[in-house]
Amino acid sequence: MSIYFVTHIRQSVTVFSGPAKRRFFSWLSNVFSRHSYSIVKPHNVSPVLPVLDHISKPQYVIDGIVPPKLPWFDIKNEEEITGMKDACRLARKILNVAANEIKVGMTTDELDRIVHQACMDNNAYPSPLLYRGFPKSICTSVNNVACHGIPDSRELESGDIINVDVTVYYNGFHGDVNETYPVGPVDKAGLQLIDAAKASCDAGIAVCGPGEKFSSIGKAIEQKASSLGFSVIPNICGHGIGRYFHGADILHYDNTEDRMMQEGMTFTIEPVISEGSTEVCVMNDNWTAGSSDNSRSAAFEHTLLITSQGVDVLTRK
Repeated sequence: MSIYFVTHIRQSVTVFSGPAKRRFFSWLSNVFSRHSYSIVKPHNVSPVLPVLDHISKPQYVIDGIVPPKLPWFDIKNEEEITGMKDACRLARKILNVAANEIKVGMTTDELDRIVHQACMDNNAYPSPLLYRGFPKSICTSVNNVACHGIPDSRELESGDIINVDVTVYYNGFHGDVNETYPVGPVDKAGLQLIDAAKASCDAGIAVCGPGEKFSSIGKAIEQKASSLGFSVIPNICGHGIGRYFHGADILHYDNTEDRMMQEGMTFTIEPVISEGSTEVCVMNDNWTAGSSDNSRSAAFEHTLLITSQGVDVLTRK
């Protein structure tokens, strides 16, 4: 779950040639088609679900104070790495539970209840719940919502695409993962967008390893997305993770970050890929970030561990 918008926003320039031009006119046709996807706005949000007393809670839930995010990437010891692996394994398991329940006609609030119960059943705390006041246990971002969608009373429709973002706090560590799924039959452009988001995330992962620059992640992601005719939303980033929910930023576009990856570091990669504008606007609920032109986006996220041999994808299926 990417909470922080990076403050150093880069101006986006779109060149309408090759794949970008084809994608643009495909998206434009989709917008004006009577068979186009639904534009999503916030609906009614149900009360906060209770958490069992015996479940360990992050400090920000106990005292309501979110600590400053670490400006660096800490090095995990063997005990901490084991804790991260356990939390990430559980996050993947619970995301898979949610994915198997997605269907036309269900509300995103129902999906949230399923994930919340799965967390309770596994003695884990759903990390987003009450983080900076967020009222639900997962983020569900549908169609034109780029990130931080609050589960609510809106029913999923055939043709929607939905990103489900699960983070669990388990035995003192956070594990974070998300994926984008089609709901019923989805148009070709929507499926291509989902595929491009996965390919872009995979491209970022592929360049990770000890001694590699963090800037190589954003460069690889942007190159892959651009080659497929899509764009990276620049002000949504990945982050360091561990006993803390959010650490130093991981930029998903070409940048000049000169820090190097080291064995024992853990962080997320979670690029949000757009078929239209890369600008987002936060809606009236102060969380839901929607595209400025109502175009769709898709994302995939993994939590990674840098090892002596390369990278371990802790949240892989």
